Amino acid sequence: MAQPAKDPASEKKDQQHPQASNDRQNSERLLQEEPTDYNLAELARLRVRYDGFPGARDIQANLDKILQKWQLTETELFAKTRQIHSTAQIYKVKSNKREDWN
Repeated sequence: MAQPAKDPASEKKDQQHPQASNDRQNSERLLQEEPTDYNLAELARLRVRYDGFPGARDIQANLDKILQKWQLTETELFAKTRQIHSTAQIYKVKSNKREDWN
């Protein structure tokens, strides 16, 4: 009996994220470092970026390992980073130019 033809629209293919190269390096760095305020913010940022993203499985696996290593759930991570962002400026602006919203 012949198998039915596969519907290409139903097949999900992994995508390449445009920031994957930098994010892979960041995730590997985070695996080696401790949960500082900056590192927590970076982990949360990457978790948001790759949430539901169809690809970058190695980066997503690294992010899961980091949460486990730091003994955090994603909910705890986001609670901590909300607190951090409410009291400190984690990311510095690299130029004195203001964004023009006009």
